[in-house]
Amino acid sequence: MSGSTPQGSHNEQEAAHWVRGMFGRVAHRYDLANHLLSFNIDRYWRAHTVRRTRAILARPDARVLDICCGTGDLVLALAKRGRPVFGSDFCHPMLVAAHAKIERRRAPAVLFESDALALPLRDASLDLITVAFGFRNLANYQSGLLEMRRVLRPGGMAAILEFTQPPNAAFAALYNLYSRRVLPWIGGLISGSRDAYTYLPESVRKFPVAPELAAMMRRTGFADVNFEYLTGGIVALHLGRIT
Repeated sequence: MSGSTPQGSHNEQEAAHWVRGMFGRVAHRYDLANHLLSFNIDRYWRAHTVRRTRAILARPDARVLDICCGTGDLVLALAKRGRPVFGSDFCHPMLVAAHAKIERRRAPAVLFESDALALPLRDASLDLITVAFGFRNLANYQSGLLEMRRVLRPGGMAAILEFTQPPNAAFAALYNLYSRRVLPWIGGLISGSRDAYTYLPESVRKFPVAPELAAMMRRTGFADVNFEYLTGGIVALHLGRIT
């Protein structure tokens, strides 16, 4: 398998089914757990992603989609410019939570339920596609990149914000201790699903490190690929363009 591998899954279909069910179980407390476990730094990571994509967002009539949008935090951050943004996810309870937040804030956003590996969009129909902390949960990473590339127009951009392994060995050891021992306990206590917060740090460990993901993006046809580490390298933001 070249994607997410939850314990007990043997193929891409089983992996996707497990991930959908897991996120459905934690949707009601997902935001609280995220903010607490990241010490609220996740807000900065999303705001930084918006800043790094502002040239695309400033285009007149730019079409923007956030895939694996979860409870909609990046959709809302992107929509602050006042223009419509689309968000999609294949987990219905997550979309319900996102819809409630968007309604409360009256944000110009439209949500739809869809698998990121098979988007119901025409070829070359978007200017920007983003994903925040959802890409590593895809059942097939290469298929995910190819689908992102398919729906982007020439001159369009993909932005992938994802957890990664810090490049500094000492800091990586400290972070891994936190993610394997502390995070599952606190996340399980908040959400009521310890298995979800055992899977999530394990998925980071199995996920390609930042230079490997950049290489994957180049192999699937993205140009001008670059990435930057954030917060000591526990997160990386990858950007790639379509020429």
